[in-house]
Amino acid sequence: MLIGSIGAGKSTLTNALLGKEVEAVKTQSLIYYDWIVDTPGEYTENPLYYKNIMATSLEVTHVLFLQDATKKKTIFPPGFSTGINKLPIGVVTKADSNSADIDFAINQLKRVIPKGPIVITSAINKIGIEDIRQLVKCNSFSEMRDYVENNPSQFVVFL
Repeated sequence: MLIGSIGAGKSTLTNALLGKEVEAVKTQSLIYYDWIVDTPGEYTENPLYYKNIMATSLEVTHVLFLQDATKKKTIFPPGFSTGINKLPIGVVTKADSNSADIDFAINQLKRVIPKGPIVITSAINKIGIEDIRQLVKCNSFSEMRDYVENNPSQFVVFL
């Protein structure tokens, strides 16, 4: 399941992960694509919708927390991933933008995900996409750590 703010790149990342070459459109409700659940940004931006995130997380194995590298704020409360009993993956989106601040985005995700991988991505240039595909195949933190340690990449860090 992908969660993040409005415009963070959830639908664009979904298309890249599925190998679809279509333009992303605004997600209005939960959309199930093959092995991915794309969520509306409003679910994360408005605490009244957190119950929808929690209920939907029961159907998935991993939750991807997206942080737009071109934004100077995060919408996730500190430690937010610890309230969802699924394997978390932090994802920095839009890393190839001229206005991207990748270090800031990583630091924001570190506050949200105290343990797990963070992948730096560009859905447009396919950076980090294969790393995400492999990480969602992992069934534990130790498998994800092993993947990161055995497949060194400048686009993945493990907390």
